[in-house]
Amino acid sequence: MSAPVGDIGLIGLAVMGQNLILNMNDKGFTVVAYNRTTSKVDDFLANEAKGTKVQGAHSIQELCAKLKRPRKIILLVKAGPAVDSFIQQLEPYLEAGDIVIDGGNSHYPDSIRRTKELEAKGLLFVGSGVSGGEEGARHGPSLMPGGSNAAWPAIKEIFQKTAAQVNGEPCCDWVGETGSGHYVKMVHNGIEYGDMQLIAEAYDILKRGLGINESEIADIFTTWNKGVLDSFLIEITANILKFNDDDGVPLVTKILDKAGQKGTGKWTAIAALDAGTAVTLIGEAVFARCLSAIKDERVRASKVINGPQRDAFRGDKQQFIDDLEQALYASKIISYTQGFMLMRETAKELNWNLNYAGIARMWRGGCIIKSVFLGDITSAYEKNKDLESLLFDDFFNKAVHKAQPGWRRVIAQACLWGIPTPAFSTALAFFDGYRSEVVPANLLQAQRDYFGAHTFRVVPGKENSRLPKGADIHINWTGRGGNVSASSYSA
Repeated sequence: MSAPVGDIGLIGLAVMGQNLILNMNDKGFTVVAYNRTTSKVDDFLANEAKGTKVQGAHSIQELCAKLKRPRKIILLVKAGPAVDSFIQQLEPYLEAGDIVIDGGNSHYPDSIRRTKELEAKGLLFVGSGVSGGEEGARHGPSLMPGGSNAAWPAIKEIFQKTAAQVNGEPCCDWVGETGSGHYVKMVHNGIEYGDMQLIAEAYDILKRGLGINESEIADIFTTWNKGVLDSFLIEITANILKFNDDDGVPLVTKILDKAGQKGTGKWTAIAALDAGTAVTLIGEAVFARCLSAIKDERVRASKVINGPQRDAFRGDKQQFIDDLEQALYASKIISYTQGFMLMRETAKELNWNLNYAGIARMWRGGCIIKSVFLGDITSAYEKNKDLESLLFDDFFNKAVHKAQPGWRRVIAQACLWGIPTPAFSTALAFFDGYRSEVVPANLLQAQRDYFGAHTFRVVPGKENSRLPKGADIHINWTGRGGNVSASSYSA
């Protein structure tokens, strides 16, 4: 057999796989393509890959034989058992130091497990988030690789040249250990849910609140896209609102208001609950999709449950639109603040050394949440890699304070109109809670101790003989209970 020529292999010739192969080929790399249905390999080579350096393989053994050492193989197959199945098929033909890369939307605990299992066999594993859809895969995605640290030097050049480029910098960097790459992609997708929900709420306020039509709303979004909200999602929203059906009616008005979801936003919300981190905006974005899904029930409710009379807006319309822009910006700041807080807490728990500036840099291009805004986040973490919260950074602190008056006016007006704003409202509630030195959790702890003997701690300086310093205390509130506590303070 001739000497290996392949720089990297790829398994899975659906649209994403084909486009990523062609992208890597354009960057000068020789890719070996394999698919379980081998006729797809021949079809790909005869059509989309015709005239390229792409090599085909008709078996796992042939794929591995055509690859240079250390072998690098990307799996772009359905997340779950299919990934494990292909890994098992690859193992007999791999040698120590070879690298298996899962580029699908796998759940990060699976990537943690696979990293450990393959490293125990002398192999290396990378779980990489890939964002940007078909177009990103073809012309430059955002890539978020994490896993076996020893794998990065071998794949760095291929990944960073294949990724989207912003200001000459690749939207790809090493994320961290074990399942961190897929974890960061999960949070990315959760933030995407939040961004989309905020934009939808802004559209609802402009349409139902101010009575503006889709064409005019598109113009507003186009204007916003020239300022602090400059982003892919704002851009496509304007394009969507301008798109008319054949009868001249905006197509968006003909789309049923039932949102679907693939589950990654839910994963983020569950991860936040498990970590005890208040990622409220992503959670509300997921719940808003769940509420949209019960369309028939909402139709019945609309007939029997009345809200406030929605009077015509009598204020300064342009000022309100400017306020809405600031409300959207401030809420977006909160969403990303929460997302990075979640990553920080998980990194502590799992002993990951995450590169937060690098993560923001990866998201600046090639992905759904790409925006100018992410350059500011990159700068914040470059100035202080241990930044606890974006709200402690001077740039974001000033921005959210500037936005605060309009943010509050918009939410108050939406409430008076009876227009739901779950994402806007929870963002402001988090902001007010986060900036509160005192919150009413003292009463919650008293209630928990009253009915369940769950104990509480005393405010420093308020101790006495009955309330000692640093102790988990249970009080016999009624005189009928005992003095034995049910659990520790943190339970």
